[in-house]
Amino acid sequence: MMRIGLIAGGGQFPILFSKEAKSKGFAIYAVAHNNETDPTLKDYVDAIEWIYLGQIHRIIKFFKKSKIDQAVMIGGITKTKMFSDVRPDTKAISIVARMKHTHDDGLLRSFVKVLEKEGIHIQDSTFLLPNLIAQEGCWTKRKPSRPEKADIELGWKLAKEIGSLDIGQCVVVGGGSVLAVEAIDGTDATILRGGRLGEGTAVVVKVCKPNQDIRFDIPAVGVQTIKTMHEAGARVLVVEAGKAVVFDQVDMVDLANKFGISIVALEK
Repeated sequence: MMRIGLIAGGGQFPILFSKEAKSKGFAIYAVAHNNETDPTLKDYVDAIEWIYLGQIHRIIKFFKKSKIDQAVMIGGITKTKMFSDVRPDTKAISIVARMKHTHDDGLLRSFVKVLEKEGIHIQDSTFLLPNLIAQEGCWTKRKPSRPEKADIELGWKLAKEIGSLDIGQCVVVGGGSVLAVEAIDGTDATILRGGRLGEGTAVVVKVCKPNQDIRFDIPAVGVQTIKTMHEAGARVLVVEAGKAVVFDQVDMVDLANKFGISIVALEK
């Protein structure tokens, strides 16, 4: 039987992946994060090791014991936990000590290099679930208006700029002005900040960083994104076709149609 390692964060993605991997004949050995990963993941994998953020030695030890030479990194980690719910071991400390900053991509790339030096190859997070990747087009009944299209162009450019600085993946714009930029607080908080300032005009743009390694931290949207947008009064969601993961797309689009929100996936 084929074996694969799973480094799991929060959300439904680790469980979706595990179900699909099991159906394709994989034995799944999961590393899960305390206070982040869904506890029910244990019901969908062959073995599970619970760790705290920063315990890299335990990941390597568990995978080597389980004879794992390929793995995926799936699911989010609440970024603010980097300052609280973390227990770095000597290997994690050595990674951070060599870095000028602790932005997402830099940390993840360094972590992946450590794993690959140990013979653990990291696969694309979607290699078993290509159907989750966003397809180009307008998915909703309502299409963006002319002013909204202008904000989409502005938001796309700015999102790519902040992405190139490894700051975040999402911006909120409205009426030609920047309303919010994603930082360590995450996408939902960014939508709430920007949407409330936009007072019904906000356009949310979430894209891949220009130099992003799409094996991990690929942008993701779903039903919760639309709920947050509705709460904030945001009117348009833009994602990058081919470089975003979409969960429960049918339900997501149905909810967007109910709220009069437009969803567009662009390829540029």
